[in-house]
Amino acid sequence: MPHTNRRFLLTKRPVGAVRRDDFTYEQVPASEPGEGQVLVKNLYLSLDPAMRGWMNEGKSYIPPVALGQVMRALGVGEVVSSKHPDYKPGDHVSGALGVQDYFSGEPQGLHKIDPRLAPLPRYLSALGMTGMTAYFALLDVGQPKAGDTVVISGAAGAVGSIAGQIAKLKGCRVVGIAGGAQKCQYLLDELGFDGVIDYKAEDVLAGLKRECPKGVDVYFDNVGGEILDAVLSRLNFKARVVICGAISQYNNKEAVKGPANYLSLLVNRARMEGFVVMDYVKEYGKAAQEMAGWLASGKVKSKEDVVEGLETFPETLLKLFSGENFGKLVLKV
Repeated sequence: MPHTNRRFLLTKRPVGAVRRDDFTYEQVPASEPGEGQVLVKNLYLSLDPAMRGWMNEGKSYIPPVALGQVMRALGVGEVVSSKHPDYKPGDHVSGALGVQDYFSGEPQGLHKIDPRLAPLPRYLSALGMTGMTAYFALLDVGQPKAGDTVVISGAAGAVGSIAGQIAKLKGCRVVGIAGGAQKCQYLLDELGFDGVIDYKAEDVLAGLKRECPKGVDVYFDNVGGEILDAVLSRLNFKARVVICGAISQYNNKEAVKGPANYLSLLVNRARMEGFVVMDYVKEYGKAAQEMAGWLASGKVKSKEDVVEGLETFPETLLKLFSGENFGKLVLKV
């Protein structure tokens, strides 16, 4: 008997926020693997702000999801059937598995993971693309030095929380911008941030003046918009601005709002650089090893926000844009 595969196909290009009717939800038999292929039962899927960009038509760092195709998503799962010499039933893998119960195809881009070393959702957070993003964006683009003031927006989110902890390990003063008292307290009490700014309860510029009296050396930006503008006004000489994401702009129906304070880059001879984690694929192994060591020693903590049920995908994805998620948002299939 073939396995039943529940899946979400992208059927419309969303305008503004994603809606359930932008997708077709269907149940079909899972395809048995052909020669050189595997059948993977998906266990957990990663929900990421980048998914909103993958739904748009147009040039980007990765081709958009084609209409009528299974929605792209990273995930972890278990091989249930294999006609590939490198994979056998019972192997656990991570890769682009799609928003569905089963992935069937060539294992290109899949890699094996060990569920005995860490809980499976962690391979989608600190030990996955999220951790790699925080690691390389901060260390390679941000280039923090001991004593620097590092400001991180979306600081209680998946990438921001890891980036802030790495900055602390490098001897920096770390200030997080997050929404809500609970998230801000978590950054201070659990992750050891030096200061916080609650953008939902106070003026961000006033908060920056309070928490960064000597200015900002590194800004790790996950949100864009007005918060980016506020931080630009506080840059130090030779500051580095890492453009990792711009979640405040992804659901805009009008043009993306660019920074008005960009001349601060000129005055301070600062630089602003975009970051895409896929540029660092060849270096993932080294970074994952260091991250695993930090996690094992308790120097870095990882928080996963797990929601159950593949069928909840469209509504669960929206938690990212309302700020409802706390840590790395993961969908348990």
